[in-house]
Order: sequence, then C-alpha cells, then structure tokens
Amino acid sequence: MDAMDGLLLEGVPLNAIADALGTPTWVYGAGTIRTRLQRLRAALAGAGLDAEVHYAVKANDHLAVLAVFAAAGAGADVVSEGEFRRARMAGIAAARIVYSGVGKSARE
Repeated sequence: MDAMDGLLLEGVPLNAIADALGTPTWVYGAGTIRTRLQRLRAALAGAGLDAEVHYAVKANDHLAVLAVFAAAGAGADVVSEGEFRRARMAGIAAARIVYSGVGKSARE
C-alpha cells in the first residue's frame, strides 16, 4: 500500500500526478483557489467592507496560479518589475496591480 493511495485533489488521483511528474512536486487545485477566493470576498462583503482582493505574487508566481486569480477578477500585489511582468503575462490588468515595497529605482 502506498501512502498516496486514495488521495485526490479535485477528483484527480495524486499518485497519478506523482507517477507522471515525479516527487517532490507541488499540486494546486484551481477550483479550490476559486472557492477560497469566493469565500474571502463573501466574508469581506458580509463584514460590510468594500474591499478588493489582490494576490501577493511573491507567494507563488506560477503563471497557471496567477491566471486563476486573473480569471476570477482578482488583482495582484507586486514588489518588483519581475512580479509585475508575471502578473501581466497571466492576464491581470495593470490597473488591478498594486506595486509596493521599498528600495524602488526611479524607473520602477
């Protein structure tokens, strides 16, 4: 018996992913991300807050992850030109990106 037998993420057997990609590997569920984002938005609205969600690109800058946030209408929080470019490549509009942090050059 393998420790991963029967483990699923959004209906996909994790052992099949491990067999195909090897281990260790990181697996994210787009549906799970969307559900958590919806719950966060509902909680903010339920608290009477008119807030927008901006994903911190530094947490994970994988284009597929960022594209899920982009498709769901989330913005991005970036601290570098590289993070800004990744957010834009994933489809997040420049107007929905918060560029913050210290030590910026004049060009940034």
